[in-house]
Amino acid sequence: MASGNEQPGLGVGTWAWGNQFLWGYAPERDDRILAATFQRCLERGLTFFDTADSYGTGRLNGRSETLLGQFCMAAEPHQRQHLCIATKLAPFPWRLGRQGYRRAFAASQQRLQGQLNRVQLHWSTARYAPWQEGPLVDGLADLVRDGAVGSLGLSNLGPKRLRMIHQRLQDQGVPLSSLQVQLSLLAPQALGAGGVAEVCRELNIALIAYSPLAFGLLSRRREAINTRPFTTARRRLFERLKPKMNPLLALMAEIGEHRPGGIAAVALNWCRAHGAMPIAGLRTPSQADASADALLWQLTEEERNALDRIVQRLDAARMPANPFQSS
Repeated sequence: MASGNEQPGLGVGTWAWGNQFLWGYAPERDDRILAATFQRCLERGLTFFDTADSYGTGRLNGRSETLLGQFCMAAEPHQRQHLCIATKLAPFPWRLGRQGYRRAFAASQQRLQGQLNRVQLHWSTARYAPWQEGPLVDGLADLVRDGAVGSLGLSNLGPKRLRMIHQRLQDQGVPLSSLQVQLSLLAPQALGAGGVAEVCRELNIALIAYSPLAFGLLSRRREAINTRPFTTARRRLFERLKPKMNPLLALMAEIGEHRPGGIAAVALNWCRAHGAMPIAGLRTPSQADASADALLWQLTEEERNALDRIVQRLDAARMPANPFQSS
């Protein structure tokens, strides 16, 4: 995991594409910029894109998939060949049984215009309807077995649930390609002893880190939180956590100085140093450049350890946990 070892690459998260509540999305302002961002990602070698059928608030539900499908089809054919598009299907209460995802999968395929390589369970139902989860996973396995999609992944599962579903899929002869969980310098819980990072290494499952920049808290040394595009919800998070992060930000600035990508690259490379592929949410071409710059270098073992030590002392500065994260 130290500098010199092969580390995971980088992906792109598209949660903000269509989200007005947290990200203040406005089609007339943002769609052209997002199209340019997508193209810049391809130019910089970022080819893994993660989306979900529930991304997009209110009447814009599904907007992220729709935009991603449009951008994929506008790309050159040789660029599309290298893309890996992954979507997540939400286990809403009305999606039941082994066929519960069939219509949702078809709708996602349509919005993505056929550009779909991996399907994922969006979150675990273990906390409120554990009986719902198994049949839905079986239905996803059917899609892989039938050749409708190339691979299967999971999201928001803890180590216990991960082992259970991995075994369930293994019994059906369907490999589990990836698990994504919240992971960042402000959300390191997955790296604890017996945590999902350890289980993923044991079972040879790719670990994907979502929110690796913690809503932008880890992307800049200074943030003008009273200006756009800050929504009320995001501003409140910044006001609560930013004052407690000074020691971490100082160390990140020291490590990132004179290196491509600045402190955002430090945050992304910390995830990579722990064996996870970060999928940063990108909304502008400059953000795509900053993320791609992280691929130009790696943390040394000493730098990673220094960050680990300071993170352990930051209990007061933690991102909110996903309420659907299972044990």
